[in-house]
Amino acid sequence: MKSEMKADKKGKMGSWKPFLRMIWETKPSKWMLGVALGLSIVSTLVGLVVPLFTKNVVDSFTLTSISSGQIVILAVAFLGQAAAAGVSIYLLSRIGQTVVAKLRDRLWKKLLALAIPYYDKHRTGDTISRVTNDTAIVKGLITEHMTGFFNGIISIIGAIVIMVLLDWKMTLIMLLAVPLVLAVMLPIGRMIMKLSKSLQDETATFTSNLNQALSEIRLVKASNAEPLEYERGKGSIMKLLQMGIREGKLMAFISPLIGLVMMGMLVLIIGYGGMRVSSGELTAGDLVAFILYLIQIVMPINQISSFVTQMNKAVGATERIIETLDSAEEPTHSGDPLVNARQPIAIEKVSFAYGDNDAVLKDINFTLQPGKVTAIVGPSGGGKTTMFSLLERFYEPQSGSIKIGGKSIYDLSLDSWRSHIGYVSQESPLIAGTIRDNLTYGANREISDAEITYAARMAYADIFIEELPDKYETEVGERGIKLSGGQRQRIAIARALLRDPSILMLDEATSSLDSKSEVVVQQALDNLMDGRTTLVIAHRLSTVVDADQILFVEKGTITGRGTHEDLLRSHELYREFANQQLRILEQV
Repeated sequence: MKSEMKADKKGKMGSWKPFLRMIWETKPSKWMLGVALGLSIVSTLVGLVVPLFTKNVVDSFTLTSISSGQIVILAVAFLGQAAAAGVSIYLLSRIGQTVVAKLRDRLWKKLLALAIPYYDKHRTGDTISRVTNDTAIVKGLITEHMTGFFNGIISIIGAIVIMVLLDWKMTLIMLLAVPLVLAVMLPIGRMIMKLSKSLQDETATFTSNLNQALSEIRLVKASNAEPLEYERGKGSIMKLLQMGIREGKLMAFISPLIGLVMMGMLVLIIGYGGMRVSSGELTAGDLVAFILYLIQIVMPINQISSFVTQMNKAVGATERIIETLDSAEEPTHSGDPLVNARQPIAIEKVSFAYGDNDAVLKDINFTLQPGKVTAIVGPSGGGKTTMFSLLERFYEPQSGSIKIGGKSIYDLSLDSWRSHIGYVSQESPLIAGTIRDNLTYGANREISDAEITYAARMAYADIFIEELPDKYETEVGERGIKLSGGQRQRIAIARALLRDPSILMLDEATSSLDSKSEVVVQQALDNLMDGRTTLVIAHRLSTVVDADQILFVEKGTITGRGTHEDLLRSHELYREFANQQLRILEQV
């Protein structure tokens, strides 16, 4: 929370410093940057010599005054300038591409390391937009505008120095335009930065809407919600259009203004310089050189103006990136390794609430005995799934403790703790890929074909896999859409078997299946639970009737515990639950 407040404070300041710090932390190649800037300086210095050569030609122009050696030197200088400029542009472009790649890599690594509460507060589409759209603006700044910026700065400084040496009075007149340009550019730059931030936020919203609608396209079509989603998307599109038009207005104001100022300076220099030439205070060659140097200043000013505008956009766009990079990570590797997971797990006086909301769990106490099955039943919304989230260490309780073998699980390294847990949920999420990809997903070791086949057989998944044309190489589609619910469940169970966990958590693993599928999946679950410390959330009596311990949870508290027979005698709501399930079974 503190880190987010810190990031927000930085964003309000609108400072370039956090942005530049973020870029510098990607560790761009110093030698490559030095060579690029060196070549850029060489290229610019060669360009600065050309007006002086022109001055001498104008002041003493005769065919005999130009030697072949001078022509060769000038040609070599031009070719050298072009080569140096080309190499400099390539190196700066490569640096820019590398910086953005490292930034995206760092951001992607960070997103995978962030705790679940971060994702509770941020929509997936917003987060995707940070990695793609926001970093693209940084990439454009570095690869397209940085070269012109450095060359422009060097060119302007060099040109002004030489112009002062040629005639300081005309140079002073020219420099009077600088305060006027700055007076206009600075406030417009702040407006562009603010607009860019709004533009990126709206782009993130649009990305979220697209992600939500397209990922649940079947729900959209089944609900006849196409018009609703179209209007929602169109709203974002029109907002983006309005912001783009506003940005265009600002750019339409900046570019002509700078052009007007530069043209005015050119007219002033020609007029004033012409008077000086006619009075003999200035040579014609000096005036020509001045005009050429003025042109060398005008073009870089446009480049620098574009760079500053893009820089303001990049600062505005990357405030959310900086906020994400400053967010707290999960302590994945800190802590002691868990050597023996086959020990009692004690949940003692645990209370938990999501943020500032009312408590979801209140003073929870129970123990999971190693190798035994504990079932949790009760009305929806009672906090059953939240218990799983606490055991998985997705969240930390506000009070109380969770211990294994007398040691707090928060003193253990997170990756070690989770490596001992197998989790099978009601949805049984699958990744886009083959059945083999899904069975071995997350494995930190090589898994043989024999192991895969054995796990599939124990999960009763081999029955349908062997009937598929491509067997284990069959593509399952996005989120496993090409498989039935029972098939997805059996793949999830086989994946858990391959993980070989000591602790097993089953979240309503058969609640959405038909009776035939439930029988097969329950047999697979029996194989999976054998000898493991198991915690089961279930709405079906068949899942819990043989459990060693049953906990009945209502409104965040445990109101009953014991075996099936114990609760039938002592707990009215459990008895009602059991009788209702028995009636359902009789109807089936």
